[in-house]
Amino acid sequence: MKVEMKVEYYPGETGEFIKVIEDNCVGCGECAKFCTRDVWQPDGAIYRPVNLKQCVECGACWNVCEYEAVDFSEPKGGTGVRFSYG
Repeated sequence: MKVEMKVEYYPGETGEFIKVIEDNCVGCGECAKFCTRDVWQPDGAIYRPVNLKQCVECGACWNVCEYEAVDFSEPKGGTGVRFSYG
């Protein structure tokens, strides 16, 4: 069985929906390892989300960070990404 996945983008001003809490980041890179879109990049001793337009808002970076260094919030209503299957 083949399942097709559709990704729909809803452009708009999303603001800073994902950012690093610098005081908490230890530079382990787990956020970058689990990000499938290469959003996170090293910046000195910490990691930062630098490719925000590539982010699919899955929250993997937030979920894997045991230091609570990722501040993730859903984009404002009417913007962002929607996944559908079938």
